[in-house]
Parts: sequence; C-alpha cells; structure tokens
Amino acid sequence: MDNPLKILPLIWRARRPSRITDMPTLRNNFWMRGAYAGLTFFGNIIASNDEGVKAFDRKGSRMKNHEMIHLRQAQSTHDSWLLFYLLYGWYYLRALPLNRKMKNAAYWLNPFEMEAYAHEHDMNYLKQGKATEWRHYAKMKPGERLQRFGPK
Repeated sequence: MDNPLKILPLIWRARRPSRITDMPTLRNNFWMRGAYAGLTFFGNIIASNDEGVKAFDRKGSRMKNHEMIHLRQAQSTHDSWLLFYLLYGWYYLRALPLNRKMKNAAYWLNPFEMEAYAHEHDMNYLKQGKATEWRHYAKMKPGERLQRFGPK
C-alpha cells in the first residue's frame, strides 16, 4: 500500500473507536517516513515496511500496545477519531516552540504520547482502565511538561 491515495478509504470506512477491538497493521512507506515505527490512523496501524508490520503483529509487542493505547485514548475523546486528531494536533502545535529547547519536543511532550510511552511496556494497562491519563498531562502547560519530564 505505497500509493498515498489508498489511505483515503481508511478514513471513509473508519468505524468509531469504541467498535474496534484490534487494529490491523498495514504497510505504507509513503506516509511513514522518518524515525517513527508506526502510527494509529483511523483504526489501523500504519508501518513503513514489512518488518514493521511483523513487529506490530507480534503477540505481546510493546509497539502494538503503544498504538492500542492511542485507540483507547480516541475512545476517551467522545469516541471520535476526528476529535482525537484535532486534540493531538492542538497539543503538538502548542509545544512546537519548545523544539528549540528539546529535539522533537512537540511530539514527546504531547499528552497522548506521554501516556502511551509511559505504559507501552505494561501489557495489563489497558485491562486496568480507560487510558485517560493524558488528561492529567494536558492540564499542564507545555513548558511545565518540559520542566517535569524533559531531559535533566
């Protein structure tokens, strides 16, 4: 799935986050460039190559757990992919000026990513709750998140 337009049906046929129990992993090296292994996209995981697809599909994979936390976060944003992505973009843009102080700060200090990275190794995390810890981080200003969680 290297054609950039093949991603449009994923948006059109997307189901509400609450109706998804597992996300399939698809390969698309057009959209997945750079250092990121994968991303959650309207109920699918997008990986850049076949090795990435295998890594996400492996049972007990921390990478799959990370993306499943994003699914649960989307469920906690009024069960809406659109609201999840709007909030994600908002938090990203608010932290963008901090990229001068910390490399990729806008990504690392995004409340959704902070929760997902904090719990990606805990395979029982999603069984214990709703993945709403991101709201705690979102209440902090980006500079405060940098002070508390940035490099020491």
